[in-house]
Amino acid sequence: MGEGDPHIHVEAKVVRGEAAVRILLAATFGLAGDLPGTVATGCGLRVPYAMTSPRPDRVTCLACREHAHAEHLRFADEIERMGGLPGSPVTPADARRVAERHRALAERFSGSTGV
Repeated sequence: MGEGDPHIHVEAKVVRGEAAVRILLAATFGLAGDLPGTVATGCGLRVPYAMTSPRPDRVTCLACREHAHAEHLRFADEIERMGGLPGSPVTPADARRVAERHRALAERFSGSTGV
């Protein structure tokens, strides 16, 4: 994998990706920063941002799929723990819902790409 890599990857920070932060800032403050030209991926490469996707049905790099699977499971556990902490801004019910969503995403990343 390198120059001419045909695979679609995930950002290394798939759960907290730069695009999500950019969208949040744009929606909240009307600010829209430039997207990065290249990003670090779950498989350890730097690829053009356009060659990444957070959607399981689009990612064709097996190592990136495995990375995204693990990251979504880790985040699900983290948010679930947060919901159980005293004074947490996240209720246990909300934390369970978010954790279920990320576990479902993890499951979709573990499935076959069909390629």
